[in-house]
Amino acid sequence: MTAAATAAAVRAGIAGFGQHPFVVDTAGNSMIVAAAPYIGMDVRGAARLAELAAPAAVEAVGSSSSIGQLPIPLFVGLPPVRPGRGDDVPAIVVDRLREELASVCRIEKIGVIESGHAAGTMAIERAWHAVQSGASEFALAGGVDSYLEPETLDWLEENDQVHSAGPENNAYGFIPGEAAGFVLLTSTATARRYQLSATLELMSVALARETNLIKTDTVCTGEGMLAMFQALAGDPPAIKVDHLYCDMNGEPYRADEFGFASIRASDLFQTPDAFTAPADCWGDVGAASGPLLLMLAEAATRKRYAEGPVLAAFTSSESGERCGFLARDRTEAGAR
Repeated sequence: MTAAATAAAVRAGIAGFGQHPFVVDTAGNSMIVAAAPYIGMDVRGAARLAELAAPAAVEAVGSSSSIGQLPIPLFVGLPPVRPGRGDDVPAIVVDRLREELASVCRIEKIGVIESGHAAGTMAIERAWHAVQSGASEFALAGGVDSYLEPETLDWLEENDQVHSAGPENNAYGFIPGEAAGFVLLTSTATARRYQLSATLELMSVALARETNLIKTDTVCTGEGMLAMFQALAGDPPAIKVDHLYCDMNGEPYRADEFGFASIRASDLFQTPDAFTAPADCWGDVGAASGPLLLMLAEAATRKRYAEGPVLAAFTSSESGERCGFLARDRTEAGAR
């Protein structure tokens, strides 16, 4: 239920997969999902997303009590409108976050991004710009998602996206998961002023768009992802990435896209296969992906098991958004 425990579980390769208690696939077998074990299956819809989001957001700022009276903008990534996701999700999640955060900080304004996989990273982008521009001393960014609604699971299976589901035991889908992740951003100078520790420096956050989308007859050759990589590090890149974190989930579309893009951006990476795709542990977590990938990068750097000082991540929405970040160990780079 905490960031540290989650990072340790991913590092150990522990997979939290199990049978859904009442949803079955078209072959009559229980759906295999990655459910949060601390939330009962009787909690449904927007209430479930709010229950996932609240403790993660509080944990992100809970140790920073000295900033309690400062106005802080909040940016939240959410799943897109889809079967099983009600129209009340943004209002209920935001209200719950505002209520839970009231005891630890003062939320000044809220931005909501409903774009699925890339939404949490897009929230980080907005928070990063708020801090970089000087508009805010601190900014809180996060994402929350859950595929565990019965209507959502049925829709995923209809689209042939659920791993090991149906009469043919689909090998090319993903494990539906659920999660929330939040990160608190500030400048080095502000962190020093409030005596807060910080492990990573966000060097850049970039957003691009892919036009050849999944679930269409087009062929994706990674143009959008390549544009995102080039925006992150330049063309040719000014820096090399030691390790990459990503939201690839086992679907061939995503693997092919990354393959094309990474070959064309090969100068960006120290080692082409040095990447972590934690969907093999926590399933596909949709809009929560970006903040959780940043959490993994932070944990690896802080605990000194990162493969090097420069880390990156990317997330890819079905609607075409490609958003990623480049970060480095601030103890290696020096304070700025």
